[in-house]
Amino acid sequence: MKLYLVSLAVGILVGVIYGGLGVRSPAPPAVALIGLLGMLIGEQVVPPVKRLLAGEPVNLVWFHRECVPKITGLPAPVAKTPTQDGKSETPQA
Repeated sequence: MKLYLVSLAVGILVGVIYGGLGVRSPAPPAVALIGLLGMLIGEQVVPPVKRLLAGEPVNLVWFHRECVPKITGLPAPVAKTPTQDGKSETPQA
């Protein structure tokens, strides 16, 4: 039930912002898609902040592995594992 109330509250907030900007609802497709992209990017602000507050490092490798796939919808990059002869190999699925 809490999820529905939060969703309703955010929807009302977005409606107020749309009204303030003079954008009709439902928004034109380009405006709506850019808004969805903004929401995806905004969601990915939370994980790095949580890591920083926990004292864990936030680096580019972590960001590309954890956040970029959620924004782009592409699969996370596969980590290469070193072999005994020092060369890297990609794990087979």
